Amino acid sequence: MNLNPYLSFRGTARAALEFYHAALGGTLAIDDFTAFPDMGIDPSETHLVMHGQLTTAEGLVLMAADTPSSMPYAAPAGISVSLNGDDEARLQAAWDSLTDGGTVVMPFEVPPWGGRFGMFTDRFGIDWMLAVNAPPQ
Repeated sequence: MNLNPYLSFRGTARAALEFYHAALGGTLAIDDFTAFPDMGIDPSETHLVMHGQLTTAEGLVLMAADTPSSMPYAAPAGISVSLNGDDEARLQAAWDSLTDGGTVVMPFEVPPWGGRFGMFTDRFGIDWMLAVNAPPQ
């Protein structure tokens, strides 16, 4: 089994996925609603993302889709995408890229438990937490 973040957007999934792809690398696959004409989506919205998936070389998987106007939508709240590991340089690069145009909530610094930790909301309204694992004691 796998557990992956699946982000919902209202018309910005493609831009968000391309932004995450530029920041994290990997392979990006995007299907829009034009490939699924029987879903009853308004023709003006068939360009929206029905399913997008970013898969990185490290095995990270981030999925996203647009919610058409015919379906209820609520912006994500009360959750964060968490990215952590031991590669401080890789996580710093991800931080530098993903925070571009976003709002830093907690700077990417050394917390009381060691390592490094930071929180931000990206330019698409998604909350993130990044952490460099503390070295073993």
